[in-house]
Amino acid sequence: MKKVYLETFGCQMNVSDSERVATSLAKNGFEITPVETEADVVLINTCSVREKAEQKLYTRVGEIRNSFEKKPLVGVLGCVAQLEGETLFDKIEGIDAIVGTKAVGRISHIIDRVLDGEDGIVDLGEREKEYDWTVSDPQRHSPFVAFVPIIEGCNKFCTYCIVPFSRGREVSLPASEIIRSILEMRRSGIKEVHLIGQNVNSYRPTTDSGLEGFHGKTPFSRLLRAVAATGVERVKFNTSFPRDFRSDIVDAINEHENLCNWVHLPVQSGSDRILRSMKRGHTVESYRRKIDYIRASPRDISITTDIIVGFPGETDADFDETMRLAEYAGYDQAYIFKYSPRPGTPAFDMADDVAPEVKTRRFRELETVQRRTQNRRLERYIGRVLDVLVERPATRHSEQVSGHSPCHKVVNFAGPREMIGQIVKVRISEIRSNSLFGTLDRTA
Repeated sequence: MKKVYLETFGCQMNVSDSERVATSLAKNGFEITPVETEADVVLINTCSVREKAEQKLYTRVGEIRNSFEKKPLVGVLGCVAQLEGETLFDKIEGIDAIVGTKAVGRISHIIDRVLDGEDGIVDLGEREKEYDWTVSDPQRHSPFVAFVPIIEGCNKFCTYCIVPFSRGREVSLPASEIIRSILEMRRSGIKEVHLIGQNVNSYRPTTDSGLEGFHGKTPFSRLLRAVAATGVERVKFNTSFPRDFRSDIVDAINEHENLCNWVHLPVQSGSDRILRSMKRGHTVESYRRKIDYIRASPRDISITTDIIVGFPGETDADFDETMRLAEYAGYDQAYIFKYSPRPGTPAFDMADDVAPEVKTRRFRELETVQRRTQNRRLERYIGRVLDVLVERPATRHSEQVSGHSPCHKVVNFAGPREMIGQIVKVRISEIRSNSLFGTLDRTA
């Protein structure tokens, strides 16, 4: 039995892809190993969203080739594989197979071909019609939390983003299959599901099968209600696209306790001029109205976002508008990035005219404002009791365990490891830089 080591970079979609790759390999006679030096095959599932992804891949392949006594077969999967294709053979020595984002269902066959002596295999083809979206329990990243793809690809073509080119156009999975899968997960002990996609609220299935009887103006809001009806204890979703974010999504959260009170709504900029240059399709005013509606919810919904500083043409005035919007929105957390050109995107042809030192300064200024806002937002939890899904031992303290609240806050508290997998009540007593700390509450 050949051993396979699988390494994953990037977003939840990549993690989800890797889970299905591992499931497929295990079904076809391969053993998944957590120890890379034991592997006969090393698969690297790549992400192209961040800067220098290709260089990171080059470094990892070199490390693998130099750290093994017996050289393993090396396969490259994911977005870098899809975008670069067979050119990777010329750029990086030591790669045996290149597998695109929609070809992962054929991974076992591809590995067999390499093991049989075939050289230079590249598969960038479309996903097979009968692709198996299931994940077996041993291959999940968590026995209690599951990532459930509902839509893949992207039609938005924001000028800075490579995803439409690496993942293709939007394709929504049938609602009936999603519901069936979640029911099976619930029976197997999954307590929290994350509905995932590049833009989950752009969900548009070709048929309403599975959504009959559920109300809502948009298919996504009806899907949320249908998933809530499965009885799974927690439902989260990520990522939402502002242009397609409708009030009926918040209404669904208000109606169903198991739809968690967390929304990730990437704004990217607080300047209308820069938003037009990014081709985001929303304005600052329309975004503010969505924030206002979310804030009006009785559920106290946590809001997180993504922001890019230093996009081509961004002036100090544009950046000041972003600062004002960040203060207005009062994000619970913001992921801030300095713009870097990505080959293959429309923005790559724009002049990268914001100096590196200016990008750094803006990053730090926005980070300071956001840190102050984040701390203020976290303070509202002091003294409150939160339901926490215990997921793992705490990183820094052996006597503590760690998990997430429904509002997607990391919560650490003193407790035995036997609690892992349970949802328990924790009274919050302290805020930390990016998390909460509390004590097990046995009275609530």
